[in-house]
Amino acid sequence: MSAKKEYDDKGYVILRNFLSNDEILLISKCVNRIYESWLNKNRAGIFENQLVNMHSLSKVEYFENYTQDRLTFFNAISNQKIVNLLECMFGPKIYFHNTQVFFNPLNKKKRPYWHRDMQYSPIADDIQKEQQDKMLSLHIRIPLEKEKGLELIPGSHKRWDSELEKNVRLELNGHHNNEELPYSKLIEVNTGDIVLFSSQMLHRGNYDLNPSRKAFDICLGSYHDLSFDFFDEQVLPSKKELKLIKNKQWFICAKNNIKRKMLV
Repeated sequence: MSAKKEYDDKGYVILRNFLSNDEILLISKCVNRIYESWLNKNRAGIFENQLVNMHSLSKVEYFENYTQDRLTFFNAISNQKIVNLLECMFGPKIYFHNTQVFFNPLNKKKRPYWHRDMQYSPIADDIQKEQQDKMLSLHIRIPLEKEKGLELIPGSHKRWDSELEKNVRLELNGHHNNEELPYSKLIEVNTGDIVLFSSQMLHRGNYDLNPSRKAFDICLGSYHDLSFDFFDEQVLPSKKELKLIKNKQWFICAKNNIKRKMLV
């Protein structure tokens, strides 16, 4: 089965041994410096707010005194193999949206929670449901440590919630978002593997099966008015940096989408 067919059917696809050791080491080196500095500076807030992820690793603020590292980071994440895969599966108009690192919570009260990413926006659930099949919002999950830490409901990228799923996801009628759901699939991956999945499918992290967790996500998509409302252009390379990025099409597409949004 092709990667595209598997994604279309299930909402995710796992590609084993997709990245080499050297490619993982380069991404890890870039991510670790940023993430560990952020973690050390914000430990109290991370605990208090029960955070499980950091976002926007490419912002300039994380590269003070490390200017060259920002260019290295952009080149590392726009890996030729990943760029080619996305273009083969979804065409040439994929844009770079953001980056995230997912980790085990410092505060053990935090439990895994079922969600669709856009539920944390002010967009009404009915509108999200209506636009579900018109959005392409993707995560490329790159585990920097071996883990069994991503749980998905296969096929939920092309349908909306069952009554039980809605009650659990939105914590309605006495339900909680950490309850078990039927038909879930727990994904186990090693370094070198990648998981491509829809951010709008039902999914959650799992914190209990791994003593530590460091999963790096590249967030990508195709233009849609609703999802692009939340785009932060500070995550993009400068004009000078863009000239020095080998595979720059994701970033060019994002800049073109900014212009497009201004005309709407």
